Amino acid sequence: MDRVVIRFAGDSGDGMQLTGDRFTSETAQLGNDISTLPNFPAEIRAPAGTLPGVSSFQVHFADYDILTPGDAPNVLVAMNPAALKANLGDLRRGADIIVNTDEFTRRNLVKVGYAVSPLDDGSLDGFVVHPVALTSMTVGALAELSVSKKDAERAKNMFALGLLSWMYSRPYDSTLRFLERKFAKRPDLVAANIAAFRAGWNYGETTDSFSVRYEVKPAKMLPGTYRNITGNAALSLGLVAAGVRSGLPVFLGAYPITPASDILHELSKHKKLGVVTMQAEDEIAAVGAALGASYGGALGVTTTSGPGVALKSETISLAVALELPLVIVDVQRAGPSTGLPTKTEQADLNMALHGRHGEAPVAVIAAKSPSDCFHAALEAARIAVTYRTPVILLSDNYVANGSEPWLLPDVQDLPDLRVDFATAPNHDDGVTFLPYLRDPDTLARPWAIPGTPGLEHRIGGLEKADKTGDISYDPANHDYMVRTRAARIQAIDVPDLDVDDPDGTARTLVLGWGSTYGPIGAACRTLRHHGQPIAQAHLRHLNPLPANLGDVLATYDRVVIPEMNLGQLAQIIRARYLIDAIAYNQVRGLPFTAAELETMLEEVCKNA
Repeated sequence: MDRVVIRFAGDSGDGMQLTGDRFTSETAQLGNDISTLPNFPAEIRAPAGTLPGVSSFQVHFADYDILTPGDAPNVLVAMNPAALKANLGDLRRGADIIVNTDEFTRRNLVKVGYAVSPLDDGSLDGFVVHPVALTSMTVGALAELSVSKKDAERAKNMFALGLLSWMYSRPYDSTLRFLERKFAKRPDLVAANIAAFRAGWNYGETTDSFSVRYEVKPAKMLPGTYRNITGNAALSLGLVAAGVRSGLPVFLGAYPITPASDILHELSKHKKLGVVTMQAEDEIAAVGAALGASYGGALGVTTTSGPGVALKSETISLAVALELPLVIVDVQRAGPSTGLPTKTEQADLNMALHGRHGEAPVAVIAAKSPSDCFHAALEAARIAVTYRTPVILLSDNYVANGSEPWLLPDVQDLPDLRVDFATAPNHDDGVTFLPYLRDPDTLARPWAIPGTPGLEHRIGGLEKADKTGDISYDPANHDYMVRTRAARIQAIDVPDLDVDDPDGTARTLVLGWGSTYGPIGAACRTLRHHGQPIAQAHLRHLNPLPANLGDVLATYDRVVIPEMNLGQLAQIIRARYLIDAIAYNQVRGLPFTAAELETMLEEVCKNA
């Protein structure tokens, strides 16, 4: 086979995220291109056996370059009736369904609204169903080991992993080593999980239920060293790299919030590379500490999601007034309020652009994929330290928790972010320091570390007088400073927008930003394969926008903007460029599928 999409689904306590992650890791080692989509409840332990409690992990792997986790699974592993019912609608006819028959009890069936077992009523006749007594077979395989029945039952996810690893010819040595590390303090659990994995593998080898074994060959990829990486991990390493390339210590002030917490966890491991992390008591304290670190000469970073950005907005405005570098990472989730904290959305764009009091513009950029989070973090740091401005970096739950292969870059190819701090007076008299005397190219003010002799200057949120930084209530000065701060953002060096229009004959342009990159790209790829010319362009920089964006938009008859919100970028494009952009929006907490975008775009082109 050239590609496969597998979804593992069960209760949030069934270990589906671990199972999917291990299958993905082995697949990455084999050299396939991969893309993943974890999907789990917000509750720490959701009600067992219920539809809201279903946790799933989808992995798409192929022998060619892929852009999404896949639209419809080829294989569903359903650990109970709830997992089957919650995911059945996503399957194409003919898909393989592996069901854990031990969990299809009368009680579990009633809990999710099944009057009769779907295994017996013919409703699954359009699929290839493989009934497997996963729980009891796992318990039987571990009968001679010194583990409790409860621990034996919990190892059923490793039985499923072993079976799927056999079906798709996955290697497993690193999984066995992983289990030895994970349960190092419990040798009995090491033995139990390894035994369960081997039992699943052997079951596939010996049963008549699985007469076919599949192989997906490695993808053709650029030479180099790869690792499988999630968006949050890539973003964290991008911040570490920014610290190394700038020569600045990285300070993270963060308050735990889904789905951004993993950045705090990852950065806390890198103290040896000059990273300091502080888990603050709340969001306001976290951003205040980060801004204080920037004032002291560090690269200040704070991470959060939408609700936290709202709380941080006053301090971000203070950073605008102080004109200090600050990176604010917003890993977006579905809102408003607590909303759907483990689901994805792109609805914070308006808040990132305008969500502060007064005229307080900041730079805004967005990451398009898990591995791209590394480069987006470096770009956010470049803008922050070069232009002395807060930068909001937008990720989202889909990008943050999804994973893909990442080609490790050569450190010497990364941008040089070294900073020249102010070290001496800058007035013509040779003795006076003017904290708001600006660089003529960037309009950035000097960055003076507190305690540097002769560079004492006033700070605070009151309006600053031009050049001197003294408190000023002068109307003309305020107008000048507001316009200058806005001009500094517009002066940011942003690359021109690249357009993917292979033969140059397309009349329709699909414009996206953030995590819609993969589904849009996959849909455009399919349409071109079917002979329909279509162009794609994707925005990384959302403030300022690329200088050539207006010219690009004017080149096409139709501009379509798919977003996981109610049309926030589309409103900006319409207002600024007077383009009658076609907005295509959904807010389901799930990413677009390539198929739905393909259908929509085909209709747009047909009706033009």
